[in-house]
Amino acid sequence: MPALYFDEILTKGVRAGQIPARTQQARNWYRDTASKMGRIRNQKSMLNSDKERLSARPIVGQMYMFFYDPKWKEELPYYDRFPLIFPFKKVKGGFLGLNLHYLPLQLRAQLMDELYKLANNSRYDESTRIKMSYELLAGAQKLRFFQPCIKHYLDNHVQTQFMYVYPSEWDIALFLPTEQFAKKSKSQVWADSKRMLGIRK
Repeated sequence: MPALYFDEILTKGVRAGQIPARTQQARNWYRDTASKMGRIRNQKSMLNSDKERLSARPIVGQMYMFFYDPKWKEELPYYDRFPLIFPFKKVKGGFLGLNLHYLPLQLRAQLMDELYKLANNSRYDESTRIKMSYELLAGAQKLRFFQPCIKHYLDNHVQTQFMYVYPSEWDIALFLPTEQFAKKSKSQVWADSKRMLGIRK
């Protein structure tokens, strides 16, 4: 249940004096705490437990989770059935988004730190979103880790509504073990992403 996962970690953080997203120390605290959560086996319960978060259409620059069944899944070497995305461009029949699950945690954190710099404000409330485009991502060396994350999602293959992740929860969602890769393990997917980026270790 998203409210339970997020609220539990947020409550602990506030008690520890960590204000979400405000400082690098706070971001690291929430990421580390989320990474220690046990495997989340029932993502559908996450979507069904908090109806107020659900929407039929994602907004560019905000973070969402949802279930997806790819059109070409038989041909794909692997895919994520429960993406964690920042949509960044509407296209005919769907949208392009960054699925952060395709990066190992360290690279995911580095990319997110750079994305924070593109936020339209520092309130980290429902008005906050990431200002991004393909041109902006491709043109910034520090954002280069985005490449394995770009995915094309078709509207008619989205299986559920989109669960909105509040900006105060971005660092929790970033490290929660919610990925559902089909055909390959997450370690194999991450190894492929590192090869794509020219990272050997």
